[in-house]
Amino acid sequence: MQTRQLGSSPVRASVITFGAWAIGGAMWGGTDERKAIEAIRASIDLGITSIDTAPVYGFGKSEELVGRAVAGRRDEVQIFTKFGLRGDIAEGEYFFHLNEDGGADVYRNARKERIIEECERSLKCLNTDRIDLYQCHWRDHTTPVEETIEALVELHKAGKILAGGVSNFTAEEIDACRKVFPVASLQPPYSMVFRGIEADILPYCRTNNVGVIVYSPMQRGLLTGKFSPEHTFAEGDSRAGDRFFQPENIRRVNRMLDEMRPLAAEHKATLAQLVINWTVRQPGVTAALVGARDAAQARENAGALAFTLSDADLGAIDSLINHLVLE
Repeated sequence: MQTRQLGSSPVRASVITFGAWAIGGAMWGGTDERKAIEAIRASIDLGITSIDTAPVYGFGKSEELVGRAVAGRRDEVQIFTKFGLRGDIAEGEYFFHLNEDGGADVYRNARKERIIEECERSLKCLNTDRIDLYQCHWRDHTTPVEETIEALVELHKAGKILAGGVSNFTAEEIDACRKVFPVASLQPPYSMVFRGIEADILPYCRTNNVGVIVYSPMQRGLLTGKFSPEHTFAEGDSRAGDRFFQPENIRRVNRMLDEMRPLAAEHKATLAQLVINWTVRQPGVTAALVGARDAAQARENAGALAFTLSDADLGAIDSLINHLVLE
């Protein structure tokens, strides 16, 4: 598995990075812990050595599972986690209500003292003495960005993090951060059907040597082609209210994917593998976060780089994407 450097930091990310949001269970209709651990271990065996998680994913469950999965293999992996979303304290900038496990109001809280506290808790959950990449999950507009990034400076000096990054930040916000601490990476949403970052974020990051680790490249599973317009989601699965998963949009995406199937077949690949391969070939994209709920999905993800898309292939895919219109 190819790795790519994150900015000017010493941290390298496997081009396909394990996205551990879904295994936290919350907003995904639950999780099977045994299968989740097997998925992580299978991914590592196949070269997917970077793992991205966050405290808010299952309110500690995802980090705990990652820690258990990499026990005894810590030096083989790069652990990426985040800070700044709190469901246990009502301070900062209100973000959303998670109507699960008794419900919780989630706040964006990126105050320096809270970040230091969160880091210690994440280190404990992950059962490690260092975090390879520590990322601000969302911008907290009630806290000066300089204060937020000063926490990364302190944690880096203490040897508790190797690099710092941000997630869901604008180019202007990244610029402000870079005046205080070298930002190794940005984590934005990006997929074949959600390409907004191509306008300004990707060009900015390419110009300023900021790595880009995109999340939801499969659009939460939609781009596997496995969903029908009649699909019923499990209780607690937030995709039920997601615009991309409304029946007419599923139909439209599936029609586009049907036109891609011959190209996938030509490369002896699944649609998911074709989508992942296309994603990591986009200019400015350093790595793509891809989740797996079991070992079989992990093996499918790893196979996404077993073939090469030609320029003609990429052009054909772009033509199909550009003709897609969603409600």
